[in-house]
Amino acid sequence: MLIAVTRLKEKAGKDNDLCKKYGHSCRIVSPMEAEVYTDRVVEFADKVNKNEYDCIFFTSALPAKSIGPLLRRWPRVIAIGPQTAKTLKGFGIDCEMLPAFYSRDFAPYLGDWISGKKIGIPRAAVPNPKLMEAIKESGGIPCEVHIYSLKPVNKKLDLEGCGAVLFTSANSFSYSVWNKDSGIIPIAIGEITAERMKEGGVSPSVTGDGSLEGTLSALNEYLKNKELP
Repeated sequence: MLIAVTRLKEKAGKDNDLCKKYGHSCRIVSPMEAEVYTDRVVEFADKVNKNEYDCIFFTSALPAKSIGPLLRRWPRVIAIGPQTAKTLKGFGIDCEMLPAFYSRDFAPYLGDWISGKKIGIPRAAVPNPKLMEAIKESGGIPCEVHIYSLKPVNKKLDLEGCGAVLFTSANSFSYSVWNKDSGIIPIAIGEITAERMKEGGVSPSVTGDGSLEGTLSALNEYLKNKELP
């Protein structure tokens, strides 16, 4: 099956290889584009190199790709998923990876260690108050820096020949222009995206675990059950 994956082109990574692993192919369709704030990237990297943070939390591959080449040293580094971790390791940066794929798992993962620690978080200019509150409640000091913004391209998604459309984030769904009554299988990469889709009048046929691989596995299970008499 050809799957339309709504992802920033900068984050596409090995999506097609992973889809092939599960017997599918993919087309990257980008309902939004990123505007990287170079001055903030440089400023954040400079603070890391000056040892101003006790930990850095990379919530996606784009900040890792932008900041990684500028780092000469680093504190404890946490990545939210395999693609982000792979990007960091490609720059020789040692990092840990969250056992789950949601930022809400960050503070619990660090446990008592987070108390009194200054956490640098380079991310998109998209509100995530729950993450900030969780860090504060655990005794940490969140230092969120918006190094890029997401803007809708306002163009209809190219879904020609696709059997499914996979939304990789809540905003990728909200920013998408497409025919919701086309009969194409709507897929949410995780529960947060699924909630946004339902609010927008689309009930996902498949909801993954927050990762592309987990979602593809769930899709195959859905297709298998659909074929049963």
